[in-house]
Amino acid sequence: MCDLGEDVVSTYLQNNPEFLTRWLSEHGTAEQLQAVAGKLTEESSESVRPSLPNFTQVAKNSITGSIFKQYLEGSRARKTSIKKDRNSLQHMSEEDIFMELIRDISSELDVNVLCHKILQNVNILTNSDRGSLFLVRGSRDNRYLVSKLFDVTNTSTLEESIHTSDNEIKVPFGKGIAGHVAQSKDTVNITNAYEDPRFNQEVDKRTGYTTHSILCLPIINYEGEVIGVAQIINKIDGNHEFTRQDEELFRKYLTFCGIGITNAQLFEMSVTEFQRNQLLLHLARGIFEEQTNLEKLVKKIMVEAQDLLKCERCSVFLLEDTFENDPSNMSTPSSTSGEHKEARNLQEVSFSMAFYLNAKDRENVLEPSQKDLAKSKTAEIAKFVVNQGTAVNIPDLEIDGRFGKGPCVDPDGFRIRSVLCMPVFNSDKKIIGVTQLMNKLNSSPFDDNDEHIIEAFSIFTGLGIHNCQMYENACRLMAKQTVALEVLSYHATAQKEETEKLVECEIPSADDYRLYSFDFDDMVLSDDDTLRAVIRMFTDANIINSFKVPYDVICRWTASVKKNYRPVTYHNWRHAFNVCQTMFTMLFTGHLRPLFGDLEVYALMVACLCHDLDHRGTNNAFQVKVASPLAMLYSTSVLEHHHFDHCIMILNSEGNNIFQSLSPGDYRSAIKMLEHAILSTDLAIYFKKRGDFKSMIESGEQAFDTKYKKDLLKAMMMTACDVAAIAKPWEIQQNVAQLVAGEFFEQGDIEKLKLGEQPIPMMDRDKKDELPKMQVGFIDAICMPVYKLFASMTDKLDPLYNGCQSNRTNWQQLADNIDTEKCKESSSTTASDTPKPETGSKTDSNKAILSSSPQPSPQPLSNDHVASKSRDTDSVTLASQKQNGASSHTAQSAHNGSQSPPASSRSVHKAPQSKYQPTSSSPTAIKQDSVCDSDFSPKHSKSKKQKSGFCVMS
Repeated sequence: MCDLGEDVVSTYLQNNPEFLTRWLSEHGTAEQLQAVAGKLTEESSESVRPSLPNFTQVAKNSITGSIFKQYLEGSRARKTSIKKDRNSLQHMSEEDIFMELIRDISSELDVNVLCHKILQNVNILTNSDRGSLFLVRGSRDNRYLVSKLFDVTNTSTLEESIHTSDNEIKVPFGKGIAGHVAQSKDTVNITNAYEDPRFNQEVDKRTGYTTHSILCLPIINYEGEVIGVAQIINKIDGNHEFTRQDEELFRKYLTFCGIGITNAQLFEMSVTEFQRNQLLLHLARGIFEEQTNLEKLVKKIMVEAQDLLKCERCSVFLLEDTFENDPSNMSTPSSTSGEHKEARNLQEVSFSMAFYLNAKDRENVLEPSQKDLAKSKTAEIAKFVVNQGTAVNIPDLEIDGRFGKGPCVDPDGFRIRSVLCMPVFNSDKKIIGVTQLMNKLNSSPFDDNDEHIIEAFSIFTGLGIHNCQMYENACRLMAKQTVALEVLSYHATAQKEETEKLVECEIPSADDYRLYSFDFDDMVLSDDDTLRAVIRMFTDANIINSFKVPYDVICRWTASVKKNYRPVTYHNWRHAFNVCQTMFTMLFTGHLRPLFGDLEVYALMVACLCHDLDHRGTNNAFQVKVASPLAMLYSTSVLEHHHFDHCIMILNSEGNNIFQSLSPGDYRSAIKMLEHAILSTDLAIYFKKRGDFKSMIESGEQAFDTKYKKDLLKAMMMTACDVAAIAKPWEIQQNVAQLVAGEFFEQGDIEKLKLGEQPIPMMDRDKKDELPKMQVGFIDAICMPVYKLFASMTDKLDPLYNGCQSNRTNWQQLADNIDTEKCKESSSTTASDTPKPETGSKTDSNKAILSSSPQPSPQPLSNDHVASKSRDTDSVTLASQKQNGASSHTAQSAHNGSQSPPASSRSVHKAPQSKYQPTSSSPTAIKQDSVCDSDFSPKHSKSKKQKSGFCVMS
């Protein structure tokens, strides 16, 4: 038998190719099959050389475009390359090895697959036991290494070796062997790792592995920058030391590894940039789709930007509108074109709204309360960004230390590690909000790419807010135009004849009108008398002479103000006149005049006359409920803002500018004081400020020598004057109360008949029996506290407090009598099923109210009651009234003769009484022909046809 040499076997296989196929299928090992498959792939790729692509049609035939699309769709499968066995690699020439590397780099864009194969090949060629790859992360000022592939062996799979954000190892530059190589770019060849102080032995102790020798090299890109570090461990043959030849081979491999990493990173960046551009285009479309509501717009932007931001929580903070509109905080146009000017401290920064979106919640956008924002660490950081005017990137909040010691946890339990925060600017380069990213999903700090992302997100957020505000401004202008047209069509400046008549007539003295008395009663005055009384108050206050107001101008303005009050049941000219008289009395009879300058007195009296201009007989809540043009125009204190704007409109009308002689500075001051005083009549503002006023009075404040203290005093005075009808004598209080109840019932009727809704009890005609009890609550919650504070300031203001106490006693007795009668009726119904004829027992009990002095217990005010008052309740909610007949007028005349207290809201004069009831021109939908009080008037005898309780008949 002849020897089987290589030539003989080769000849045989060429002549019998089926034998080789059969033998490999039956006896071939996996390594042999992989080697054959690799050879066939190489020959196939060499024999089939594709023609160069036609770059004029690259969109149609580009292979890269197809790969790009697969990456975007997430459909590209990870390529599994055929691993070379040790014998194959060792028998390959250096040229063949690097040609294979080039093919792998050109076809593989997954850096993990590529680097895993490179490390395995290096392990085989250098006879090393295992290798690891670290990539550079972080900013230029804070760079570090993260383990990408760890302990790669000849047999380990990619899944076994790859490290994710959950288990990756972070190595700072300059720390350990890998950190030293990354910082110095030197090659480190260690023959005994345990003798090198840079080696960390903790890993060996934890894994039980023993490290002998280490070869560690940097991976450098074409710009000479370190982008990673690779190391191989424990040469498994010889003396376990890596040779110069190993270093050279490793270096050549890592050169190609650096090319592959750079290419893969560039491709990943291009995919990310494409995705970001697509998302930003989508956000741009969303901005124009949602522009009716700022809150909805911000939520829409946040939800759609989730995939782009890649963080555990995204937040958006919007600054208070009042802060942005404050002239003291506005930069001049020249200052906004340059650097941000730091003009505020953290305490001055206030956010009107905030939105949180957690990555786990997806579309569930949270809105933290103002209480939570006050305690929030993220809100504190956002305020810091507003203060600085620049972006802030904090890799570790606890280490940073600028915002307190850790752990940093928000009120909702969210723990903050890293923060990237950027201001949002409007078109004028003023900060209108802040965007914030917290805790990157891969647990690494935010980098430059994240800063670019949040910058784009902030720009689009700013564009969206600006677009939404422009839309809201357009709606406001349309609403303002609607209101203006409505006002102008209804109102007009006073007639020339009316003005001339007032100018030429003789003005009686203040004593003739009893203007200095807290018991003033306008019921005995005609409309012309009220105009003359206003002129007398301005004259005695020395306003006309001090400010050189032309006499015809003050007369025309007074008549125009009266003309611009609608003939609603309560909030009409008579109410404004009484409020002004009470202010006049508090200043001069109450001895508060020395606390104010001449201009302040002037503004206060003007504000009192104008504080309810063009009132429609319905409250703020009603305006919002029906979405009236006023409600669209003003977001808070709807009617109060309208009253102020209407006041300015009259001042700007020809011949009505009573401030025309003021200097520009005094004019601006007067307008500001007017606005402050009129808005202060909103009870919502009163409740906010009353606590501070109480603290000041209890501390013994008498001078009121600062602007804040004086503004607070003026605000409380406006409320005290506005509700002063509650402090008038009982007969006047009843007449005023009937008008208030009538107006409230009219609104309640509209809500029932027009809106199909159930009104609150004090506006519900069917629940009129509950009104005395609610009136007591109103006195306790609103009136009594403010009058008690003023009485403690000076005994000259005691009449207001005493009158309020007296009327509370009467209202409480009425409430007790009604409760008693209800109990009697209930007992009577239970005792017998036989109906009894109506009797006058309830009337008789009510007649006895003034002859007894009960000691009532205070009744609490319901939340609904207080909320509904929000300033439109003015003085009273209840109405207890007499018949509009001779007996009523006789009783009032007798009362006036005895110098008893009058009403600071309206009362009705006998002769022209019908003028103050709703007419066909009244804006209220339900006309009240008469308002009757059969039970609540102690001096009135009730007919048997009248039902018990308070009634307003239509």
